[in-house]
Amino acid sequence: MNVTSRQGRTQALFRVYGILGYLFLYLPVFLLMFFSFNKSSAGSLPFTGFTLKWYQDLFADRLVIDAFWNSLRVAVLTSLVSTVIGTIAAFPMARLSFRFKEALRILFILPIMVPGLLIGISLLIFFASWLDIRLSLATVVIGHVVFTTPFVLLVVTARLLDFNYLLEWAAADLGATPFNTFRYVTFPLISPGVLAGALFAFTLSLDEFIITFFTIGPQSTLPMYIFSQVKFGITPKINALATLLFMGSILILCTFFYTLSRRGQART
Repeated sequence: MNVTSRQGRTQALFRVYGILGYLFLYLPVFLLMFFSFNKSSAGSLPFTGFTLKWYQDLFADRLVIDAFWNSLRVAVLTSLVSTVIGTIAAFPMARLSFRFKEALRILFILPIMVPGLLIGISLLIFFASWLDIRLSLATVVIGHVVFTTPFVLLVVTARLLDFNYLLEWAAADLGATPFNTFRYVTFPLISPGVLAGALFAFTLSLDEFIITFFTIGPQSTLPMYIFSQVKFGITPKINALATLLFMGSILILCTFFYTLSRRGQART
């Protein structure tokens, strides 16, 4: 009886600990969303009334719209390029044995361990001093690809390590070409990992600030716009923008899991 009561208390403590952890993570986000509907222009307590004025002002601000489309273009291009590079690099890392493989693996994932400040400064020197090219959204995409490709590599490699190679051998025995084997067998099975890597790259690129700060030209992205605004204080319009970004991230995540669940049901 004592053991049972002790286990019950332990489980209750873990539940409380988990609830407190989630509150610590998400309570600031919920407060931010709450203040985005506050009539007060201070963006904080007290709550003086419900309004959608800050969302109307947000959609009427041309600078925000331009920054949003720039961020979206950069994130989409970054996710496409990094997913292709990371997926291609994952195959030799998962399937081949060659000299200096571990050194090459460390070299690939090094951008994860290196501070973004160093990556940004290095890219700035590389673009401006060595290549003598003008900073633009293209240089931002290159910088984001350098940062996000290791995440795609790790996710796809993990998927390939759990791959059943007998399916590829069976397809080859039935006369399938290497391309058809990859198209109809390999890629459908590793597609959840590829999609997860693409989602990682997209979300990391969308809110990346440090690398963007050093590699961007006269254009602006959402993180750059928010940084320029918060220097003068948090306004309800920034709260509204952050709320929309959060809801968009949740929508992308739900769409991703829904797609994976539908694929799993179709296979069964």
